[in-house]
Amino acid sequence: MADIIRLLLIVLYHNKSIYFNGSNSIDSQSVKTQYDSEERGIDGGKKVKGRKRHIVVDVLGNLLHVQVHAANLHDTVGACEVLRRAAEKHPGLQAFSGDAGYRGTAVRFVDETLGLTLHISEKIKDGFAVLPKRWVVERTFAWLGSFRRLAKDVEILTATAENMIRIAMLKLTLAKCA
Repeated sequence: MADIIRLLLIVLYHNKSIYFNGSNSIDSQSVKTQYDSEERGIDGGKKVKGRKRHIVVDVLGNLLHVQVHAANLHDTVGACEVLRRAAEKHPGLQAFSGDAGYRGTAVRFVDETLGLTLHISEKIKDGFAVLPKRWVVERTFAWLGSFRRLAKDVEILTATAENMIRIAMLKLTLAKCA
C-alpha cells in the first residue's frame, strides 16, 4: 500500500529522476523503551537505554526502509543491513547520504557489496548550519515525533515498532496527497 502511494507521489511531482540521484538519506534515532522488550541496549553516546530506529528516506522525506534494533549497535554496523534491504527493495537507487557516524564500515559495505555510493557530510566546525540533503531525514524524524505512540518505544517486538513507524508514514504520505 505504501509503495502504491509513493508511486502516486512520483507521478504527482512529474520527475522520477529525483528519486534515484543520490538524494536518499539514512539516519538513526535512539529512543527509550518502556518495557523489557525483544531487543534493548544502551546507546553510550546519548545515554539512552532502549532501541535505535534506522530509516532511509528519499528526497521528499518518504520512507524507503525502516529497521529497529538494540541501541548498543553502532550506526556503521546497523546501517549495513538497512542499506542492503533498501537497495534490494528499490533497485533504482544509486547513492545515499549519511552523517559522520556512518564512516568506515558502512561506506566500505555500500561500495564493495552493494556497488553504490554513500556520501558522508562533513561536520560543521563553527556553530550550526543546515547540511545539504541531510535535513530531509531529520525533518522526517520530526514528523514522526508528532505521533504520540512513537515518542517512546512501548512495543515489545521490533517488528511491531517498525510497523508503527510505517503506519505513521502512511498517514503522513496520504496527507501530502490530499
